[in-house]
Amino acid sequence: MSLLYDIPAVIRVLVVFAVILLAIHKKLALGHSFILGSVVMGLVFGLKPPAIGVSMVQSIVYPKTLSLAIIVSLILVLSNSLEQAGQMRRLLFNFKGLIKNPKINLVIFPALIGLLPMPGGAIFSAPMVKDLGAGLNLSRSKLSYTNYWFRHIWEYCWPLYPGILLSSILANLNIVYFVLFAFPLTVIAYLLGYLPLRSSQNWASRKSEKKMASSLSPFLRELTPILIVIFPGLILGIILTALFPELGIAKELGLHISLCFGILWVWLVNRFDLKRVIRLLTSFQIINMIYLVASILIFKGILEQSHAAEAIAGELLQMKIPLVLITMFLPFLIGVISGYTLAFVGVSLPILIPLIHTYGESSHMYSYVMLVMACGFAGVLISPLHLCYILSNQYFETKMSSVYKHLWIPTLGIVICAVVYFHLSYRLLI
Repeated sequence: MSLLYDIPAVIRVLVVFAVILLAIHKKLALGHSFILGSVVMGLVFGLKPPAIGVSMVQSIVYPKTLSLAIIVSLILVLSNSLEQAGQMRRLLFNFKGLIKNPKINLVIFPALIGLLPMPGGAIFSAPMVKDLGAGLNLSRSKLSYTNYWFRHIWEYCWPLYPGILLSSILANLNIVYFVLFAFPLTVIAYLLGYLPLRSSQNWASRKSEKKMASSLSPFLRELTPILIVIFPGLILGIILTALFPELGIAKELGLHISLCFGILWVWLVNRFDLKRVIRLLTSFQIINMIYLVASILIFKGILEQSHAAEAIAGELLQMKIPLVLITMFLPFLIGVISGYTLAFVGVSLPILIPLIHTYGESSHMYSYVMLVMACGFAGVLISPLHLCYILSNQYFETKMSSVYKHLWIPTLGIVICAVVYFHLSYRLLI
């Protein structure tokens, strides 16, 4: 066993990553993969099985873990409730006619769907993109690209996405500040998304064949549950943090409360009966997501308990590898291989956060986490394992290679802009 400890910590962690990624490749559930990785991590860094078990239990009962699991569960309940009630379709239907520009209309529908984190949500917006794209001289690959890209422009900052929530909790960031800090990436993603569509002709040649209602009130009425979650949730979080600074989960409680109100609104307006509510609350999707979040935080707990992060930090300091390169490459690699945001957040941030502190860069944590999200999600976007990418291409009956031709330009653009933004914010913010 002593020979194992002579192996550099970086190599041992790479072995752990290889185990996790191999498990994912072999179709093992993400939660199972992280649990397996946690056990291997503990063993290769000298923890005995009883200590691994204790660390796992402590990670699960940690208030932040429970709070995040509740938030993710409530978000999924809200998403599924809106979908089952047909409210998202009504929302998009009522949006038609409000904006006459077809170039904007085509991308706004997947963007609206993207406000709610639904696994495989690109398939939900695909029929609307196909309908709006008819007659606009766009190839099937461009329609699939449009549906896929604009569905995901919120992943960098939208507080309902578990990746954003998990990042802010792991890095101990104020989620309101982080959302505002990362928001420029969403604006950049929206603008870059048009680059592959520049050569398309006849953007404005198609007139709407049906007269659609142009009143704003029906649209806002269907949007109400999302508005209830976002604005009161963030405001409540600020208020509760100010009133109860000693409460570690005060800022998350605001989202707990607002999500419950948003869900109740959907249930009451759409007249959900008790049987339908119970079936929704006990769905496998929700239980599986809770398990995934718990497994990621267990992995983080084992990483801390085994002192692996400190060992890696010391070795990387000796090798003098620039921290910014590690921050870019590690989440990108995990994003490409896993195709899942929570995977690159859950694996890379527990390694990178201690490194950032060790390098004396704690005051620039917002900049580093923003760069992690941009580079990691760039990997997710081009991953052939990303469920939305698979489903969108299947719907539009186009090959991945055809969509890659459009996808690589804005994806590279996001990474370049994120690096520029990182250096600007690094120099301007203390």
